[in-house]
This record gives sequence, structure tokens and C-alpha cells, in this order.
Amino acid sequence: MKRLLRFLGFLFTVGTILFLVGVAAAAGLFWHFSKGLPEYSQLQDYEPPVMTRVHAADGSLLAEYARERRLFLPIQAIPKLVINSFIAAEDKNFYEHGGIDVTGIARAALVFVENFGSNKRPQGASTITQQVAKNFLLTTEVSLDRKVKEALLAMRIERTYSKQKILELYLNEIYLGMGAYGIAAASLLYFDKSVDQLTIAEAAYLAGLPKAPNNYHPFRARERAIERRNYVIDRLVEDRYISPQDGEKAKKEPLNVTPRPTGAHIFAAEYFAEEVRREIYDKYGETKLYEGGLSVRTTLDPKLQVMARKALDDGLVRFDESKGWRGPVTKIDLSGDWGVKLVEVRALSDIAPWRLAVVLDSGDQAARIGLQPPREPGGSVSKERQVGIIPLDGLKWAKPAAGSERFKAVTKVSQVLQPGDVVYVEPGGKDPNHFRLHQLPEVSGGLVAMDPQTGRVLALVGGFSYDQSQFNRATQALRQPGSSFKPFVYAAAIDNGYTPSSIVMDAPVEIDQGPGLP
Repeated sequence: MKRLLRFLGFLFTVGTILFLVGVAAAAGLFWHFSKGLPEYSQLQDYEPPVMTRVHAADGSLLAEYARERRLFLPIQAIPKLVINSFIAAEDKNFYEHGGIDVTGIARAALVFVENFGSNKRPQGASTITQQVAKNFLLTTEVSLDRKVKEALLAMRIERTYSKQKILELYLNEIYLGMGAYGIAAASLLYFDKSVDQLTIAEAAYLAGLPKAPNNYHPFRARERAIERRNYVIDRLVEDRYISPQDGEKAKKEPLNVTPRPTGAHIFAAEYFAEEVRREIYDKYGETKLYEGGLSVRTTLDPKLQVMARKALDDGLVRFDESKGWRGPVTKIDLSGDWGVKLVEVRALSDIAPWRLAVVLDSGDQAARIGLQPPREPGGSVSKERQVGIIPLDGLKWAKPAAGSERFKAVTKVSQVLQPGDVVYVEPGGKDPNHFRLHQLPEVSGGLVAMDPQTGRVLALVGGFSYDQSQFNRATQALRQPGSSFKPFVYAAAIDNGYTPSSIVMDAPVEIDQGPGLP
């Protein structure tokens, strides 16, 4: 009996010693990792870099400038549907844990053991709070040291900040692909909607992106993107955020990603927007321009801007065509699939409705052309091939610009176009399959329309195509004023009593300045 008691005492003593050693080791490790932790109190004064937005006079968005496309939203402005989608996708126990999810870690470890030896990706166990710690305070280095620090910071952040504050930080900072940071910018970029307009399917898609945005790209990996979106929808149903009926309905929706077009392109205001960008840069500096979240209201009138661009382009085209036809853009081999070859020829992106086309065959009265096919969202060339006709009336202007037959009248289409010629065309006439031949003008120009009462710039065009040349002929060309100065001279004369019938002596004038002076 005594031996048994001595043995139990020995076990107790050894156990106590091992326990104390373990506690001391844990304390030592805790001290070791804690001493190098970054200061997390900076999260209280979170001011993310926000993009600058430039608006026209009527409030239309013209341009956005940013290193990181982000719009800050307070948590009160983010709908419950969006919040619940991210919690379901990333951290289902968010409201229960204190920074690290022990249950989630155990589940991830179990899945890892079950999938050991397979090619399946290990299941993550990082909580939203841990992601906040990593994104704001740590690096993306994959190491045990970083994971331990991440867990320690997550527990400290949970003790300091509310769940709502942690969600606000996370949803405004997280990278969601295609240059978008935060839920507000991503909603506009992917769906051209504000967050309060997102459907269940759309919110679920965005919530599925943080894990690997490029793996669920809406165009390059469409099937995987839909699969990931549906996974998040299932989690929403499982966690009882939505009903099974709403979940099934949402999974049947197509992936309606519609990238947001830029206002500068819509309103043909690329030169104007760039001029505004330069002025902001000169006045406020680079950091304020790309990170300061400025909201700039300009004087541009979108309707007048479109009219100004058309007026200048039409004038340049008429003048250039009066000088004759200089030849095709290039030539391609028509053997095989002409569409694949034609899509490799670069077309200017801002001169719609002009399009590139290749001449397939040419006769006396018409040429048959193939229009440049678009690329599919994933980058592949569309299988559809659109063809059309350039009738003789659509190229009669194209008299030779040089050579012995310069300005010779065009009586046959084959005088101008040959199979394989790559040219610009524009829809023309009542028949939608008929097109008119064009060429890029060699001459360019500029136009500024101002309100004479206020001096406000209502429209500005700096050239035929911003895609072709970013040189702004309206502000950078520094041309001689020429006859444009005459109205100022005449106005001054009228102010001084002159009339249109006043006679001015056009002869040298001598004024005697007195004795001894010339």
C-alpha cells in the first residue's frame, strides 16, 4: 500500500512539474511572439486610400483615379444580405468566437486528415478577425510565426473593438479582384450597382471572392465562379439566412457580371478627363489624387461634349477624304480563318461606330467584307463571323491620293479595294449590311466650347482619337491665335467710339515730341 502511495505521489509530482514546465513554456512562447506584435490601436483611426471621382456638370461620373479602387462605406450602410453572405462564406461562427475559431480549426484539421494524399486544397480556418489582423497589420508571408502572431492579434482586436467595427474594417479593405478593394467598389465594378441593390446571387458571388479572386474570375473561370457562388448560397441556406426556396431560385440565375463602362468613354470626354487629372495632380499632389477620395464637379456638359466630338471628327474626316485615298491599314492572308487573323490587328477603341474589316472579294459594283469579330469574355475569339458589303457609292470619295492617277474618279470598287485589305468601315445607308469606307485622318484638331458669360468650359476635344494620341491639341498645341484675336481688337475699337463705317488711315504716323527728340 505504501509503495502504491509513493508511486502515486511520484506521478503527481512529475505531472505537476510537467504542467508547470508546460505553463512556463507557453508563457515564454506567448512573450516571445507578443514582444514583436504591431500596434493594433491604429485600426481605430482607419482611413483607407479612397479613389477620386470626377463628375460632369449634371452629376454624371466621368472618371475615377486610384491605386486601389475603393469606396468607403460605414457598416450601417452595408445591407444585412451582404454581411450575412460574407459571414456564411468566410466565418460562420463570427458572432460566437473571440478572434480564433477553435471549432473551425478542429474541422479544418479533420478535413485535412481525410483528404491527406489527395489534390484537394486544405480547408481554411482563419476567422474574419484574423483576416483583418493579416490585411492591416501583418504580411502575407506563409509561416508558423505569422499565423501565431495573427491569432494573438485577432484575440486582442476582439477584446478592443466591437463585431460591427471589425466587419466594417474587413468589408472595406478586402481585395475582391479586378482591382476592386472593398464591397462598395466591387459592387459597382462587377454589377454596376450600389450594395443595397445586390441580389442574393450577386452578394453570394462577391462573398465567394476573398479566398482566391482570380480563381473565380467571371470571364476566365466562369464555371468555377458559378460553382463557388452556389456554394455560398448553400451556406446561406444552411445558416438560415435565406429560405431554401430563395436559395434554389438564386442558384438558377446566370452570372450577370456587367463591367461598369467609364463615363469618359461614354461622353467622348477622355481629353477633358485627362486635363482635369493633370490639374488635380498639379494642385494637390499624387497622394491626394490617387488616395484622397476627392469628389470633383466639373463644368462639362455631356450633351454638348458628344456634339463637339462629332463636329470635330466629321470635319476632320471630310477634309482628309477630300485629299484622296492613301490605302488600307494593312493586309492579311485570307487562307484559313480570316477572323482569327483580323482580331490580331489593333483597332482604335474610341471611334465607334467605325470598325475594322477585311476585304474578302472585290468586284466592279461592290466589295464583300468580313467584320472584326469580338473577343469572348474569357479572351477567346468569337466563333460568329459577320459579313457585309461596301457598295460603289460607299467609296466614291476614295480617289488616289498620289501617283499618275491622282484624283482619278472611282468607277469600280476593285480600283480601290483588293482581297486581304484591312480597312475601317462604318454602317451606312438603309441596309444594315451596307458599309462606307473610311481612313484615319492624317490631320487632327482641337475644339473648346466655353460659356462667354462665365468662362466655364462646356466641352473640350483634343484630337480625333485619344486611343491614337493622348496629345491634347486644345490645351497643349500652343498655336498662334491668328484671326481669332480680331474680335478683341474690334471690341476695343467699338468701346472707344469706332463704328463699322469708321475710316482708319492705313499709313505711318509721326508724332512730334518736341525739340531735340525724335
